[in-house]
Amino acid sequence: MAGESAQHDRIGLLGHANGFGSGADDSRATSPGIGGDRALIGSSGDKDIDMARLGRTRPRVFPYAKYLPYETETPEQREKDMDEMIRLLYVSIKSGDFVPGAVHWTKEIRGWMSLKFDLTRKQRISLVELYYELALAPGLEYSVAERFASMFMVLTKRKHYLRPGVDLTLDWRPLWKELKIFVLPSESSTQNTYSSKRNVRTLTKMCTFAQLFFDPKEVPAMMEEFLPYYSMSFSENAFVVLGLFNLMLPTAAPPSDQPDLAPQSFLPTFFHLWSTINRSMMTDTRFLDIFSRQARDCLGAEHIPFGPCGLFTEEQSSLIFTAVLRLLEIPVGQATTPYSATVDLGAGNAILLERDPRKHPVSHSIARWIVMSLSPQCLEAKDGKSVLHQLEALLQGIETFFHPSNSGSWTKPLAQLIYYLADFFVMRWNREQSGEYDIPADRKLNDEVKRRFVLCLRDVVFMGIYAKSGTAMNYALSTLQSLASLEPTLILPGALQRIYPAMQGLVEVHRTVSSIRALQMLSKIIAKTKGFRCHLTTLLGLALPGVDANDLDKTMHSLAFIQAVCYNIPLHDLTKAPKHEKSDLNGDYEMVDHGSPSAQGGSTDLAVQWITSQVSHFEQAGPGLEIDYAAEMSDEDEEAILKSSTAGFSEFIISFLGRVFTLLQNLPDAARVKSGSPEENVVNTLPATFSPLLASLSPELYDVALEHVARFVSNHVVHQARDAMAFICNAMVKISPKKALGRLLPDLISSIRTEISENGAGSTRTTGSEILPRDRALVWHVSLLSMCVVHVGKDILEFQEDLFSIANYMQDTCKGIPLVHVSNFVHHLLLNLTVTYTIDYSLFNKSELEKGLSTESWGRTVDPTTLEIQWHVPEQEELAFATRVCEAQGGRALKALNELISDTAQIKRDGVGKDWSDEVSRNLVLLRLIISGVSRLFRSDDGSVTPFTFDDTAVNEQMDTDDDSHDLNEPDEEKIRRAFHYPTGYPLEIGSESYETVHRFRKTVGETLHRVHEFLVKNQEDDVPCFNSLYTAYKSWFIDIGIERSAHVLDRLTRLLSADTHPFKFSGTRKQYPRPLLVRRANLYHFQRLRFNEHPRAASELDKTLLLDLANSSTSVYTDIRRTAQSAGEQAIKSIVGAKPLIIPTLLNALEEALKKGDHPRIKGAMFSLLFGSLAKPIGRNWKFAPRMIKLFIEVSDADRPSIQKLVGQSSFSIQGMTNAMDRMVILDEATLKAIWPGDSDSPRTVARTIEEADALVPPKKDKIQQRRKVVEAKKSELAAELIDMVKKSHWKKASRTAVMVIGLDYRFETIASQAMLELVVKGVIDPHPQLRTLYATSLNAIFSLVQTRALTGHKYENYLKDEQHDPDELVAPTERDDPTWTQRYLEAFTKPETDMYLDSDFPGWLVWQKTMRGYHTGPSKLEYDELETKVRKQMGSYIDRHWLSTYFGYMKQEPRDQQADRFRMHSSMIVAYAMDLLAAGLTVATFDDVKDLAQAVYGDGSDKHQHRAMAEIMGAMLSSAEDFSVELKEKIWEFAFPILRRIFTDGLTPENASYWSTLVTLVVGGKDPRRAWPMIDWLAGFRLDMDTNAAFKESSKITLLGLVISSCGWHFQLEKPVVENFLQHLDHPYKGVREVMGTTLSTIFRTRYHESYKDIPSLLEDQRTASSVGKRPYQPTEEFSAIVKDVFERLEKWRKERPPGIQTPTPYTQASKTVLLWLDTSLASYDCTVLVPFFPHGFMEQLLHMMDIKEDPELQSLAYHVFRHLPNIPHRPGEDTAFVASLIKIGRESTSWHQRLRVLINMQVIYFRHIFLMPLKQSNDLFVCVRGMLHDPQLEVRLGAAATLGGMVRCSPTGFRNEKIDELKKHFYKLLVDNPLPKRPKGQAAPSGTNTPTQEQNRVVLARHAAVLGLGALVQAFPYTSPPQEWLPEVLATLAGKAAGDPGMVGKSVKTILSDFKKTRQDTWQIDVKAFTQEQLEDLEGVLWKSYFA
Repeated sequence: MAGESAQHDRIGLLGHANGFGSGADDSRATSPGIGGDRALIGSSGDKDIDMARLGRTRPRVFPYAKYLPYETETPEQREKDMDEMIRLLYVSIKSGDFVPGAVHWTKEIRGWMSLKFDLTRKQRISLVELYYELALAPGLEYSVAERFASMFMVLTKRKHYLRPGVDLTLDWRPLWKELKIFVLPSESSTQNTYSSKRNVRTLTKMCTFAQLFFDPKEVPAMMEEFLPYYSMSFSENAFVVLGLFNLMLPTAAPPSDQPDLAPQSFLPTFFHLWSTINRSMMTDTRFLDIFSRQARDCLGAEHIPFGPCGLFTEEQSSLIFTAVLRLLEIPVGQATTPYSATVDLGAGNAILLERDPRKHPVSHSIARWIVMSLSPQCLEAKDGKSVLHQLEALLQGIETFFHPSNSGSWTKPLAQLIYYLADFFVMRWNREQSGEYDIPADRKLNDEVKRRFVLCLRDVVFMGIYAKSGTAMNYALSTLQSLASLEPTLILPGALQRIYPAMQGLVEVHRTVSSIRALQMLSKIIAKTKGFRCHLTTLLGLALPGVDANDLDKTMHSLAFIQAVCYNIPLHDLTKAPKHEKSDLNGDYEMVDHGSPSAQGGSTDLAVQWITSQVSHFEQAGPGLEIDYAAEMSDEDEEAILKSSTAGFSEFIISFLGRVFTLLQNLPDAARVKSGSPEENVVNTLPATFSPLLASLSPELYDVALEHVARFVSNHVVHQARDAMAFICNAMVKISPKKALGRLLPDLISSIRTEISENGAGSTRTTGSEILPRDRALVWHVSLLSMCVVHVGKDILEFQEDLFSIANYMQDTCKGIPLVHVSNFVHHLLLNLTVTYTIDYSLFNKSELEKGLSTESWGRTVDPTTLEIQWHVPEQEELAFATRVCEAQGGRALKALNELISDTAQIKRDGVGKDWSDEVSRNLVLLRLIISGVSRLFRSDDGSVTPFTFDDTAVNEQMDTDDDSHDLNEPDEEKIRRAFHYPTGYPLEIGSESYETVHRFRKTVGETLHRVHEFLVKNQEDDVPCFNSLYTAYKSWFIDIGIERSAHVLDRLTRLLSADTHPFKFSGTRKQYPRPLLVRRANLYHFQRLRFNEHPRAASELDKTLLLDLANSSTSVYTDIRRTAQSAGEQAIKSIVGAKPLIIPTLLNALEEALKKGDHPRIKGAMFSLLFGSLAKPIGRNWKFAPRMIKLFIEVSDADRPSIQKLVGQSSFSIQGMTNAMDRMVILDEATLKAIWPGDSDSPRTVARTIEEADALVPPKKDKIQQRRKVVEAKKSELAAELIDMVKKSHWKKASRTAVMVIGLDYRFETIASQAMLELVVKGVIDPHPQLRTLYATSLNAIFSLVQTRALTGHKYENYLKDEQHDPDELVAPTERDDPTWTQRYLEAFTKPETDMYLDSDFPGWLVWQKTMRGYHTGPSKLEYDELETKVRKQMGSYIDRHWLSTYFGYMKQEPRDQQADRFRMHSSMIVAYAMDLLAAGLTVATFDDVKDLAQAVYGDGSDKHQHRAMAEIMGAMLSSAEDFSVELKEKIWEFAFPILRRIFTDGLTPENASYWSTLVTLVVGGKDPRRAWPMIDWLAGFRLDMDTNAAFKESSKITLLGLVISSCGWHFQLEKPVVENFLQHLDHPYKGVREVMGTTLSTIFRTRYHESYKDIPSLLEDQRTASSVGKRPYQPTEEFSAIVKDVFERLEKWRKERPPGIQTPTPYTQASKTVLLWLDTSLASYDCTVLVPFFPHGFMEQLLHMMDIKEDPELQSLAYHVFRHLPNIPHRPGEDTAFVASLIKIGRESTSWHQRLRVLINMQVIYFRHIFLMPLKQSNDLFVCVRGMLHDPQLEVRLGAAATLGGMVRCSPTGFRNEKIDELKKHFYKLLVDNPLPKRPKGQAAPSGTNTPTQEQNRVVLARHAAVLGLGALVQAFPYTSPPQEWLPEVLATLAGKAAGDPGMVGKSVKTILSDFKKTRQDTWQIDVKAFTQEQLEDLEGVLWKSYFA
């Protein structure tokens, strides 16, 4: 490997010297960021300079430019072009021209990069910084900012361009500022900010890319910034902080001189935070993500300590593995899930910070963490505590879940996990070996680690490849491939052992398919590995039966396998010693055999013997078979066997072709094209298999194959296999054109003539698409012919006359469908002659073939830099022939068309026969195909194609005339076209005769097409087929220039290549493809260059005419014609500059006409063309058209045709987009922009030579853009005024559409809204129509919030953009965080209403204190409005009088229209609040007394729930806005509202109105300082239970409201003591409703008491570090809490003893138990569940078990059971489980009730499984002993339960411990059986009659025997799927069968069950498993199970 890579580097150097620096496009998105500065290893001096300039940390692997068959541009030239683009980008951005300017140049830069050109490092760095800035620039349109963000991601996607921290460091703060608005909304004074309208997904994606470039030194700053927000009292904040850390925390290795930044300085704190959010899946995934990134990025840093667990400590690693086990959600026994949904619900806005789970599945993080923590140190770890040991334990514990019979929701995640594990390991291994990762030597993976790793995954992978789910199987197969590439000798023997029986058809079908697929994945590795490669030929033979027309799925996979083999080995018979002679036939080398075959003879005997012996060895050997051929065989033997095996290739080829022909003859008719049916897949797979197959044949074998194919073709016509056969012929011809054409063409041509002249094929017109039987042979031959002449090179010229005459002959004599195939043939012929492409498919370079092949040629890796590629470059002769064909066939078509549309046509248009339109459309098709065929000869810069090119970059200012109208247009696109072309080897000489001819031809075609169009429109406007072929011809005419774009050549090539390279991609390797694929990559690159050169061109007059034709037909009455015209139009618009402004007016006129006439189809056509294609955006930007479009749109929305209404609905967004304000101001950092300027230029054709010149260009451009903006905005407000009048007069449906537009047009930051608009909206709020009301209400809210926002941002737009808000009511108070009593004092302040500032935020001080905290003034609001805002407020107030209020209140209490709306509606409340706000400022007509009267009137008698809803909304509005009013008004409001509230809360609540009032409470209290609504909170907190009342609902609803207040205020609620006391006294409340709320409220109170309040972040970090490596334990119960719990349980115990047994009525014990259970249930399901852990062992368990015993109260039983099952799922910290386990064991052994003993077993298994990584050995042993003891339980149920538990525990233990236990248990149970024999009956005594009872002794013996049987059975059932069974199993089964099967009763029955289950689960693998037993054992078993029926 090393030598080879050294050679790569040298070749790389040569490449650079010639200026071909380029390499693999490698698409592995995440490669671990190895400290960038060291990724350049051992680089020599000169290379350094080059690399530093080129800005890549490693050279390209594939020299793209070197292989092209023509001269390419120099790298200097490319860089100059790039500099020029950057200059243009600079000017655009500087002058504020973002669309189209900056966006256009961004696109150009991307295009340039897609050609594999490299930016220099300076260019890349400056661009990354610029786009980072642009993506977040305040003021940019969002859609444009998205474009820039995606460019930023493209530039930073690959890790090998920029080294983080060395070349580039980004600032995290701008991103944080944007994210903060979304996730911490309470931190900004108003929600109506500029950024809040961004797409948050884009921001999180940018974080993913930018994170790498954040500076590790910033970690402390990030902690200072994020951690203070952490609060579990309002858990959303905690989730947000973790989300931010996950997205932003830089995990790269910190500099070595700052030890305080090392990961272990903050990891303990992370673990501590992790344990504050228990039972949350989201948190687990986030932390794993962070840790795994940390492991990856610090792997290479020497100064960071690294041990057996990587960077992590043992404790940390065990905790992480425990979390992994939780995350995989493996079901255990009867356990519930370890997660609690309610915790994750609290995440709220933090959901926005999730990474995309499809791209970052959690298994990805798990695998990354594990693999990046492996190192040889794992092997030395004492007591097996290392990542590797734990990984082994994990996989052994969950092994059975991989088995195909055991599938479920876990199947996919597990398959994914092993896939990623293997993938990361392979990547790390390959990159460490190649030196790409620079890692300290003691961390480098070595062979021993590799071996252990592969062994650990091996078994599960072999199970996984047979999975039932397709995805899981794909994952497993890829994993198998990765593992085999790491350790072939460990994987291949086992694979072959499974594959041979499957391929010989001994097992069921799906295993065969899996085996074939496995072979396909392994073929490359088998071909490379010594010894194993000898099996390959045999396997090929075994795969042949898979090609079978009855099982197409299997056929596909067999073909794919054959394809994979042919890419890896040459099918040459190596037993013959080849001699070459140059034959004069065609200059190819021919093989000539001299004399006798060499000594060994060409026989396969040797190989056959060897294979047979190997296969039988496989069958005998057990599992875990390992064969190392390298050690077992000498090289000579191996080579002899291999050579002998190749003698079978000729048989293989013959039988393979035979099978394929049979397959093709039996294929069903494909129903329709591109339906994705299996038949179609097979037809598509055949060519993919044939190309490599034929290319790898030796010349003799090729001749054999050619002969077979030729015979088949001439003797059969298989109509449905036409395409497949054509592809096969094409593959034949491509490999050796001369031979194949000579063999095939003469036959085909003569057959065609015969068919036409003798059988009359193709003589009549055909209807429909069916091909007549008599035409079938003709079509078959023509199709084959046309595929034989495409992409095969110049050898075709030998047949040019034949081909020319046959084409003419067919055109003359045929009609109908065969003609399409004829035109196709002409098309293919032209393509073959004029296009440049590769004609090279061999596995070896020519020079290697000449030397001859040997066994070395098998499975060779090709070096991409040493290819010798054969290209086809069109020569003069070919081009001459092409022009001839083109003129002959094209001339004929033009002539025919001209005749047909003149009056002298031969064929009459009588409207009856279809002959005329047939003729027209077939000639159009022919024309189209000819144009596409010679598209390579057209040049888009020829005069006949385009009037002028944009080479003169002098900015043509003089084009503007002085009229005003240009300000409305979209900025001229004309001026920003690029002038960058790269050579693509154009075949013709410019100006030569053929050049002129071709271009003239194109022009004539265009003119003819126009004439045909005019004729058809006038005379045949319903002739759909003609129009369709006409417009597809238009399409080709427009876009096929330079490259055949209409056929999507590039997409096709790209897709096919990526499908073929997919199996060869290994993580961490680059382009290790077989040679043919590398050649195809070079070919694809040529086409990419062609496509790059074709960009929009200026329109010639002809273009304009044809475009207008298309526009007219886009609004045709006929749907089909419309559709074709529209799609052709779309394509044409994209390829012509300035086409859009040309077409739009025509379409608008058409729409207007159609509306006048009510012509629905045309309306649809016009709407579709205008709004659903690429015209919508330009219309919106061009205000010449937009007003017209908007008015027409409103008119269209009147049309009452459902299909039109649907269009209107879909397009309303794009219309609304037109009405929005334009971007007025974009704030950018000047320095970043300046940094991209590439240095001064000396070329004459540049936009500006120096930066000063460039800046001089800016002002005029800028003025123009601003001028345009002014004019457009004026237009918009004019339009708004016009539409407002319309709204007032129109029908509600139209009014609602129009109103939406008006609001868009009129709502602006500068003017807020016009007077007419304000009147419309305020009065509209009380409009009679409900939909309009809602619309206006939202607008009113928007206007109000804009007024407020303006006032907050100091009335300046710039501040609005920057989100700089100055809230005058805000205060910043210092905290006295150094005073230890400070937190206590802070909290006590919340117990009194008096305060000088309100603290609304919940987080200050929960986790840490900052220096200061934010609060608010207590008095009236100090917000000041400027005159504009005041004017608007005055005007709005003037409409709000008593009538307005009463109408609005009236609507509020109406019954809502649908069920969803029947809730407290925030927006109604907001409007009342805004009205109150105006009233308080004295601006309204109405007074507060009016409001009071009306509100009372609304409530009336409160009998109806709608009255309650309206009242709650009004109260909410009053109370929440009262805080900002003057003191008198505030008091007035509370005096009015509070008594009403008190009255309603005391006795007005009913189940149907309670929800409105609870929303009101949340609204008034939520997220605010409790002192703001003090009267209400104080009154609710004063609530005491009234034990005498029988109104349970009233009591419970008050407690509910109190609970809401407590959870809303969180830890700021300080009045809890009396409440708790009161509740605890009355735990045994008689009413269920009250008890439930009491329980949850208690839980809430205790949960919100906890807070940490560290004085600052350093002390937090320090405290966690000193506590332990996993931080401190949060939620340690306080003494007070412990006392409460103890007291409660003592009282329960007392009540339990008082309860008379068997009583049916409720007792204090049952009542109180339920309250307590609800409290526990709520607490255990929440994040603070660990606070209860200390009480599990003693308090809880026994009580719960007692509760479950109360049969009289099923509700209590099920609740207790539910809580009981929670217990083992609660995370215990290391060491906390000791007491828990002890108490489980105690109950299991000592409890008197067997129910309790049985139930305890459930928890034993679960806790054992969940804590497998944490539990100390002693506990595990104790558990085993206890369960073993419980097998002796007198109660049968308990015994069976114990057996199941024992089996489960054995199964999930790590191997070492497991084997030790199995031995111990086995001995124990054998001894039991032997020590307790069944008592023998004395002879001669009759069988006992059933009456006598068994004695004590007999009972004891039976029990002991049953225990032993169950115990042994548990061992058997612990491994239900392991195949073949473990060594000890047969003996156990035999013992059971021999010793206990004959026992009477349950013992014998148990034995039989165990044995029959064993056989049942092994049906699949019985033939393998049976080998594990000896003959006697089998006989013993058969005696029990398989009793003969005839006995």
